[in-house]
Amino acid sequence: MQLRDVIIEAINFRRPPYVPWSWWMTQQCIDRVKAEVHLEPEVLTGPMHIARLGSSIGRFEQLDDVHFRDAYGVTWDRTVDKDIGTPCDWPIKEPEDLAKYVFPDASAPSWYAGLEDYLAKNRGCFSIYCIGFSLYERAWTLRGMENLLMDMIERPEFVEKLLGRIVEHDLMQVRKALAMNVDAVYFGDDYGSQVGLIMGLSHWRHFIKPCLKRMFEPVRSAGKVVFMHSCGCVASLFDDLVEVGLNVFNPFQPEVMDIYAMKKKYHGRLAFHGGMSVQKILPFGTVQDVRQATEKLIDAGREGGLIFSPSHDVPYDVPPANLVAMMEVLRSQPGFVASQKAKR
Repeated sequence: MQLRDVIIEAINFRRPPYVPWSWWMTQQCIDRVKAEVHLEPEVLTGPMHIARLGSSIGRFEQLDDVHFRDAYGVTWDRTVDKDIGTPCDWPIKEPEDLAKYVFPDASAPSWYAGLEDYLAKNRGCFSIYCIGFSLYERAWTLRGMENLLMDMIERPEFVEKLLGRIVEHDLMQVRKALAMNVDAVYFGDDYGSQVGLIMGLSHWRHFIKPCLKRMFEPVRSAGKVVFMHSCGCVASLFDDLVEVGLNVFNPFQPEVMDIYAMKKKYHGRLAFHGGMSVQKILPFGTVQDVRQATEKLIDAGREGGLIFSPSHDVPYDVPPANLVAMMEVLRSQPGFVASQKAKR
């Protein structure tokens, strides 16, 4: 059984031979792991069950030491966040700017250069094409978050037009991804704070839900899997997300929801990718705490419906020793050990 097959068994709620995993680190975390335990990231995280391809945020050009401009015309400040940054200037300053705004050409061959080769090299993995900042996040980076939230109240027709144009832009990428025969399309779009939805449930259902249905539909019609990432306290959306076609939800944050209750409640309807705390256990727990938390998640995923992962790309403040301990537990699963012996 290939790595890809283990993921498929898990997300289809069939008992996999072991609980699979796929996770990533921020650049600062990678640098720390290399310095402290002298491991390359692929050695620590591997074997990676998911091959992640596509642009997660946008193409960047460097403006100075800390400022970068993406392909959408948004300027990001990386003074603090070294991986993505914080938007500090955006192109749609007034609603009337939308009429003359031009999205980058998502049909350009340069957007997909090298992806076919990457897929060929990772044929044994489950392949996901990622569209990061896929809707609400793309809208607020183009307009400014405070502006967009006010627009939802004061200029709803403008918000609908902006989101509609983003959907068309994303659907072009979806079509390209499906033509490459990827296993899944992943939509990244954060809706939550630590305590609830940023825009509230009624506005989410009015503005966001119909757009997601449009974007998910061609993926499901092609027989592929829909992944979605949304940080924060968003469990109130799970029924709606299942209704519009979501298969797998990430990052499944234990700090903001009872992940074991959610896993039980949605078994057979919604699979999860995540579950390991990056806010508490991984950065502040002991090695033994990490081992116990990993074992508990493995127990929860034995009947399928779970891909193990930290609940976000791992940040710098996580001790590498905790990551090593987590991986030792994952790799010690009898089914995984047997699969490795069978390959020899």
